[in-house]
Amino acid sequence: MRPYILAESNWKEIKQQSVELAIIPWGATEAHNYHLPYYTDVYEGDAIGEESAKKAWENGAKVMLLPTVPFGVNTGQRDIKLDLNMYPSTQMAVLNDLVEVLNRQGIYKLLILNSHGGNDFKTLLRELGAKYPKMWLVTCSWFKILDHSTYFETPGDHADEMETSLMMHLRPDLVRPLSEAGAGHERKSKIAAMREGWLWAERPWSKISADTGVGDPKSATSEKGALFFEAVTTKLAAMYLEVCQADMTDLYE
Repeated sequence: MRPYILAESNWKEIKQQSVELAIIPWGATEAHNYHLPYYTDVYEGDAIGEESAKKAWENGAKVMLLPTVPFGVNTGQRDIKLDLNMYPSTQMAVLNDLVEVLNRQGIYKLLILNSHGGNDFKTLLRELGAKYPKMWLVTCSWFKILDHSTYFETPGDHADEMETSLMMHLRPDLVRPLSEAGAGHERKSKIAAMREGWLWAERPWSKISADTGVGDPKSATSEKGALFFEAVTTKLAAMYLEVCQADMTDLYE
């Protein structure tokens, strides 16, 4: 039993265990090119959450990893078969229920470990923070923590070299041969401001990618995935420890 993972814990241990920070990984169930499984975001969230919580726990952080939410916002993939969507309003309802429990039980720090690019929790946490003023609600996306160019050759943001390398390290049994993977070519917007990144609109996935991928995965290796996994989880663990030790009444210099 790993005492920092709620799914493996029991009431005998939990009732006397101090928890400073609850962590909830939040993924999605969606197509990832031809070579990665639909559950990629969840497998990544699970593994990164578990390893980073382990490292933080071993350094004295009183963390508790909650079960990963497997459904994310996929409104741009409505016509991709079995891409499962959870609306932001539903995410808000789920989060409200969980935050209510933590607030009632005196666990006032919650981190959402985001594992899906379509999820955006900032506005939800603003509203929940106003409703539950004792709570400190924070979020981060593990895939934005590091400079990908340090580890990978080809840029992308979905089923790309990074995700493929990570899955080759974590779940090689579920990765199909790279010879079967699509090129992950993204059709760019005709609008200059969108190409430059300062104007946003949701991407209709079937119009911007022929294979659901964005980024060529062909240079992926399990070795690259292992290095990236180690670096990401180490940096997350250090952040967990800092958040656990932070005085919520004295957060600013």
